[in-house]
Formats: sequence, C-alpha cells, structure tokens
Amino acid sequence: MEKSKIPKYKRILLKISGEAIQGEDGIFDLSLASRIADEIAEIHGLGCEIGIVIGGGNIIRGEEFSRFGFDRNQSDYIGMLATVINGMLLESILLNKGLPAVIQSAMVVETLTEGIVLKRTQKYLNDKSVILFTGGTGNPYFTTDTAAALRACEIDADVLLKATKVDGVYDKDPVLYDDAVFHKNLTYHEVLYRDLKVIDMAAVAMCRDKKLPIIIFNIQQDGNIAKIVKGYDVGTTIKE
Repeated sequence: MEKSKIPKYKRILLKISGEAIQGEDGIFDLSLASRIADEIAEIHGLGCEIGIVIGGGNIIRGEEFSRFGFDRNQSDYIGMLATVINGMLLESILLNKGLPAVIQSAMVVETLTEGIVLKRTQKYLNDKSVILFTGGTGNPYFTTDTAAALRACEIDADVLLKATKVDGVYDKDPVLYDDAVFHKNLTYHEVLYRDLKVIDMAAVAMCRDKKLPIIIFNIQQDGNIAKIVKGYDVGTTIKE
C-alpha cells in the first residue's frame, strides 16, 4: 500500500492560531480559513480522528487589555470568548464542506456550544466528527497552546500539531535575524532548557509527561497538514 494511503497518526490534535486565519485588512481571511478546512477534510478522508484548538489572537488577546490596566482574569476571559467566535466560524466552514463538526467549549455559550464531556468527546471522535475545542482551558493565565496540550492528552492523541507562520523552530526569530538556525528535531528538555518560545512552556512540559510528540510546522504552505499525517518529514519534531 502506498505511504500516502496510510496515516502515520490516526488521532491528532491540531492547534491553529487565530492569526492563521487573519486577513491583511480584517479579522478573518475566509479564503484562507477555507483552504485550511480543505486540508482538514483531506486528512479526515484518510480516516484520521481530529480535534482542533483554535486561538483568538485575530480578534483580541487578553494580555492586550491587561497592559491597559484591566483585571487580568477578566482580560483572559475576553480572549477565551474570542476563540469561541473562531470555532463557530471554522465549524460553519467545515459543515458547508460536508464534514461532521461540533464545538465543545470550556466556556459554554448556551444555544451555541456544549461543554467538554470526555465520554461524549470520545464518541464524537469514534464517529469521525471533527471536534473544535474552544474557550481555552476555561481558566485565566493559560494559553491556547496549553489548552491544546491538555485536550491532546485528554483524547489520547497520537501527536500535537502546532500550526505557525514559520517552518518550525529556530534559535531566534527568523523574520528578524537572517542567521537564525533551524532545528529539525528537538527534545522536550532542549526546548524547556533553552526557553525556545515557539510554544508555551507549560504545553511542552505536559506533552513531555505524556510522551506526546509535538510537530511545529508552517500552515501557510499548502498541503503541510496532510504531508505530516502521511508520514512526511515536515517542520520541527519535539519528542523524547
């Protein structure tokens, strides 16, 4: 059987930042969100069971309110609500493409979302529904990276895929420094010890304890999600 027909990872947790679906002149780039949904549909067609955590940075970041003197708890909750909006958008796009999709939220919005009940979550995954986990962890002081690691552990995912705007992990910002060095493979310890800020440290520590591999890749390159799922070497892999 062809390599491309056999998914290397059957159950995945995909973390998408809010900025990944942000337009140059607005909150959303619907064509970009639709392309990402097409890639999700492709791996769904391969038989993958898919959970998605989406950020809210294209709408608002809670920390921005904090810098202006807002209460930190309230600020973070505002940011978590932004992830619910993004989840609703992506759910609508997936449903329009014929994929079964459902939102589970750590911050329940009556009539729009349901809470995260793991027995129900497992049933959705077994039934091949795409689950959009919104509302972060439901608690302030935690990033959506940490929420992604948490949901990945809860659903016993085979891998955590973190979509970014760069090819993977560098020793410093490749946008600012031409001499930035790319890392193809890293251990959890190396990321934590060197404080490489491409992913939240709490998320790395959680994945280390679960021995859950993390792959950080460029979402702006077409087909990268499917390539990773099919076993191609894309991005930076973090594992033991």
